[in-house]
Amino acid sequence: MLRDRIGLRGRLLNLVQRWWKARSGFSTAFWVANFTEIFERVGYYSTQAVLAIFLTEQLRFSAELAGWLMGIAGFVVYALPILAGTLADRFGFRRALMFAYLLLTVGYYMLGSVTAPWMAPVRHAMGDKWLVLAILLLPALGPGMVKPCVAGTTARTSTEEARSMGYSIYYTLVNIGGTIGPLMAWLVRERLGLGMENVFRVASLSVFAMFWVTLFFYREPPAEPGTKVASVREALKNMFVVLRNHRFVVFLLITSGFYVVYWQIWVSAPIFLRRYVDANANVDQMLSIEGFTIIALQIVITFLTRKMPPVQAIAIGFLITGASFVLLAAHPSVWIFPVMLVVLALGEITQASRYYEYCSLVAPPGQAGLYMGYAFLPIAIGYFIGGALGGYLLRAFGLVWRKPAMMWWVIAAIGVLTAAAMWIFDVVTRPAVALESSV
Repeated sequence: MLRDRIGLRGRLLNLVQRWWKARSGFSTAFWVANFTEIFERVGYYSTQAVLAIFLTEQLRFSAELAGWLMGIAGFVVYALPILAGTLADRFGFRRALMFAYLLLTVGYYMLGSVTAPWMAPVRHAMGDKWLVLAILLLPALGPGMVKPCVAGTTARTSTEEARSMGYSIYYTLVNIGGTIGPLMAWLVRERLGLGMENVFRVASLSVFAMFWVTLFFYREPPAEPGTKVASVREALKNMFVVLRNHRFVVFLLITSGFYVVYWQIWVSAPIFLRRYVDANANVDQMLSIEGFTIIALQIVITFLTRKMPPVQAIAIGFLITGASFVLLAAHPSVWIFPVMLVVLALGEITQASRYYEYCSLVAPPGQAGLYMGYAFLPIAIGYFIGGALGGYLLRAFGLVWRKPAMMWWVIAAIGVLTAAAMWIFDVVTRPAVALESSV
């Protein structure tokens, strides 16, 4: 018994020492960059929580047009990091962050001012559709620049022992922002009664504050000695390096199906709930449940699936997420949506960390960073296709066939088929991946 106590005390002491060593392995730039990331995510998710409703209810766009606009903007957000990392390396993280926060400030403010009287001449000259698209592309450029800067700062400013903890902190803060953002939108729009336009303006104010935080407190982290900064031309050339790995390209394309399903909670679900279930549904408030579930259960789910082969865990995550939409299809109601979001979050947790693990696993030596940059590509493709598809399904099942809840069976089917495709991919390619890993 005494030996067990001593052993337990020793393990706890070792754990505390490791934690302290990792905690002390971060510089000030790391904390500043990740602090600003919280507010960037709050701004992004607060606007995403009301954007579909704003476009369809305030601007009177069709669900199809709203889906297309959100899909294009979302594609830019998540495709840009592929090249933005190169630009950030060349011009410096500090300048890139400040530029990104200024873009977000202007973009969010203009989005909240579309219906303002002073914008009337511009609306008349350009038309609402093209004006909104142009405005949406401004804040879309911001997150794509912020992501590689914060991730790059984490890599440059953390010690080897602290690096994994650094990325864990980064991922947690992203989800904190994803939880607070929709709640802030609901607070501004509903509780304070300031309307949807002011959700965008508050988001603008929050990222503008981060411009000043970056200006006064962020210091450019030094690059590793001998590091060569790639040119934009080289970055474009690297695209073909990745595309020559056909197995990895197939993996990315299959994963895109997951994000076609996932983005529906931001694109089509808010419109569906407000139009066909309850016109006063606080969808923005409910969307915060997904981020909260990830924060609460991330460690538990990761621990339970730690021994599972990566692609199998990814396929199961896809299946859980796809199946979550069966709940909304079978019982479309305001109270079932939060339940569905919890189930969907479990699927996201199951696949997320293993997805990035697989991307690093199949990357050839010296190309891990390049492959990790392309890990964002399925998110971009999924948003682009999912935006258009969500709008089309809303029109077809809601306006044409008068059975709006049936659209969720289609979304669930896409999720299940994506999971099946990933499982088949694993069966076919796992022997080759295992052989390459052992070499």
